[in-house]
Amino acid sequence: MSTLLGPEEIGQLAPSGYYVALRIGFAFPMEEVNEFPPEWISHYTKQRFMLFDPVVKWAYSHVGAIRWSEISDEDPKRIIAQAQTFGMRYGVTVSVFDSNADAQRSFASFTRSDREYTDLEIKLLQAYLTRRHNETAPPTNLTKAELEALRMVKDGKRLKQIAYELSVSEGAVKQRLKNAKLKLGAKTGTQAAALANQYGLI
Repeated sequence: MSTLLGPEEIGQLAPSGYYVALRIGFAFPMEEVNEFPPEWISHYTKQRFMLFDPVVKWAYSHVGAIRWSEISDEDPKRIIAQAQTFGMRYGVTVSVFDSNADAQRSFASFTRSDREYTDLEIKLLQAYLTRRHNETAPPTNLTKAELEALRMVKDGKRLKQIAYELSVSEGAVKQRLKNAKLKLGAKTGTQAAALANQYGLI
């Protein structure tokens, strides 16, 4: 198996479901994939398990990886035992954290019904999450002028208005937005502004 895992390989490694939360800021992840069984998602949500989940608690307070069977935190709601009845008998959780100014965390849980995860599989899943975490890091190369233009786009200002307020030509504003779109991987100025806002850059 390739060390560069994609969605298909993740599906093979986690046949009974997985969950990935990338770049969690104050409360919400920048990107989220929930491939757990729909019945479990519904049960988990109705029971408000998030507040009591020892897996989530571990993910927020550690860096690295752990098999669910090795989590020693209390589980008063028996969440891990209940997950087993939904086919998620064996699980592993991985957590990655930036200790820089962004201080953002990504974590993921992967499950299967047949056996424990091997050390090699856990290493592959750690590498996968670390790669996804790094891929979704905010760019650091946006200029002050580009950010200023994006902030104005976010505020709903038109090209002509932005140019007037910044005392530059419309062509200069277009170039700033073009550069910003390229750096953010966005198709439109509006999308670039939304991404910059999501990253907390503007």
